[in-house]
Amino acid sequence: MTAPAAAAAPEVFDRLRRHLSPKLALTGSFAGRGAVEESARGCRVTLSDGRSALDFGSYAVTLLGHRHPAVTAAVREQLETMPTSTRSLANPVTADAAARLSGYLDDRLPKVYFGLGGADVVEVAVKLARLATGRGRVLAVRGGFHGKTLGALALTHSPLYRVGLRGCAVDVVHLDPGDPDAVRRETAAGDVAALVFEPVQGENGAVPLPREVLRQWCEDAHRHGAFSIADEIQCGLRRCGERSVALADRLPVDAVLFGKPLGGGVVPLSALLCSERMYAPLAADPFLHSATFGGHPLSCAALPAALTAIEELAERGAGSAALLDEALTALAARYPGAVVEVRGRGLLRGVEFATPATAGAVVVGLAGAGLLVSPCLGRPTTVRLLPPLVATAAEITEAVGILDAAVAGAAAVTGAG
Repeated sequence: MTAPAAAAAPEVFDRLRRHLSPKLALTGSFAGRGAVEESARGCRVTLSDGRSALDFGSYAVTLLGHRHPAVTAAVREQLETMPTSTRSLANPVTADAAARLSGYLDDRLPKVYFGLGGADVVEVAVKLARLATGRGRVLAVRGGFHGKTLGALALTHSPLYRVGLRGCAVDVVHLDPGDPDAVRRETAAGDVAALVFEPVQGENGAVPLPREVLRQWCEDAHRHGAFSIADEIQCGLRRCGERSVALADRLPVDAVLFGKPLGGGVVPLSALLCSERMYAPLAADPFLHSATFGGHPLSCAALPAALTAIEELAERGAGSAALLDEALTALAARYPGAVVEVRGRGLLRGVEFATPATAGAVVVGLAGAGLLVSPCLGRPTTVRLLPPLVATAAEITEAVGILDAAVAGAAAVTGAG
């Protein structure tokens, strides 16, 4: 039996309008200039009108590019063997994935919980911290993003995502990342279960948080008996150069959260890695927090192949990051009236523009020229670049050339030369 033919682009947009959201249809039509995505491989996405685009976006999922052959092979093999689990019998694929992931961080955080999306593991991390400590309050960071489910949304800083909601289920205080004494003051007030932070804030425009402040915060949290949790759903797994940014920076964390590229850009997968003490409530009762598709064999089969590929490509990623950093620094120097700052770490980069209008004009130019990026919904002056590890030097250079032309065009339109 042959696969059904793909719907024509106008039909796709009509179905999006009728069954999902008119705004999704409008955004997709604008980004693709009336075409839809049809296939992808490596850094390239092929559109329905025959054009191709470089994918330096995809919200950090495609760290290995699209359809990495080793990952797709592992998933295909599992699909033909046992794609789902009985949930009554022990599953060797899930057990192997947990052992492999713990070993990836040298077994420093030996306990693992698998989810499908980032918010899944944020929720279970906060839940475990509150249960293990018997305390209710959680400390998060201004500018942070941790998901949109109600518990994770409480930790997410921007009020943009809470419009129309009266409140969220977790008592959260958002800390100023420039205040090293913030955790000490909050823990002195009592009832703090955990500190949750992103070492590099992705949705806030690729903002690295000060290492020494984070170290002080983690130490102060521990003195109070609270847990410190590094949300590396976007910045971990070599996106910012290290397996774990927090562990590489020698931050005394009790947990690290992974997601986005963990399934190799092929299947959804996220994970909490944590200490024995933090995991104790779940060890005592494994059904305390569970999900039908948590530890799904089809997703877990991708993990060993994904981690192997990430490590094989780590050196190339470091070279790409250095090339990108040099090129973006030169770009900022060429357009001082338009580009305010270039920041980030590794292959997570944010270009800050003088105004939202300038950033918007750049995004328009990029869409037309075939470069996909990730805008920052909570920071409309920033354009985020997320190149995959598989990108070649030629593709990095091509992307920066497209960006340069888009900035030049935006500067001319907005007068921000």
